[in-house]
Amino acid sequence: MNFRGVFAIYKFEMARTQRTLLQTVVAPVISTSLYFVVFGSAIGAHIAEIQGVQYGAFIVPGLIMFTLLIQSISNASFGIFFPKFTGTIYEILSAPVSHLEIIIGYVGAAATKSTLVGLIILITSGIFVPLDIMHPVWMLVFLLLTAVTFSLFGFIIGIWADDFEKLQLVRLLIITPLAFLGGSFYSIDMLPDFWQNVTLFNPVLYLISGFRWSFYEIADIPIAISLGVISFFLASFVIITRWIFQTGYRLKN
Repeated sequence: MNFRGVFAIYKFEMARTQRTLLQTVVAPVISTSLYFVVFGSAIGAHIAEIQGVQYGAFIVPGLIMFTLLIQSISNASFGIFFPKFTGTIYEILSAPVSHLEIIIGYVGAAATKSTLVGLIILITSGIFVPLDIMHPVWMLVFLLLTAVTFSLFGFIIGIWADDFEKLQLVRLLIITPLAFLGGSFYSIDMLPDFWQNVTLFNPVLYLISGFRWSFYEIADIPIAISLGVISFFLASFVIITRWIFQTGYRLKN
């Protein structure tokens, strides 16, 4: 393992955070505050509690997971897309680092940044509502697993995209709607039976449900199934990423 090469990629990607501090850190904090004003105050005035948890506190895990998904995909996809766009990807491919080391560098940096943003949102949320994390270890497990998994997904998107429009396509048209419809701000028990069954086909529901369980021990989906879904996504994205480097898909042409 070329740790020096991995660290060089990781350090370069992390350095971009300092240059885009407003977009990376400040914007999510402002967005979180607005969500609490809109959802916590407006909707919370009509819905006091959900499953025994104050509504403002109930939406915290969903809000963190929503932001984590978006940040993981955005950071990783742009991180690998930009070298493709500028043509410097060939310098990385010809460097004395393996495909695995390239992936660890880019995905590790993206996962680190999105995890930090998630923790910042958690701290910001504590200003608005009292938080009670019943399983902090499991909370970190879900946080890190989701960050790594969807950073891998973002890495794949960054390789697949050949322009900036495609780079934003999956995040805006697929991930964002799925996150809003995956129980981020409500429990699926509040839905009619038909829509409850439809929502079960939304993969984001399983991520949010498992993460919420680590806070309040309440979940729409059993915790074992949530972990199984995250593990399935992680394994699938690892296989796809390996295939990309083996075939040179959109890397060598």
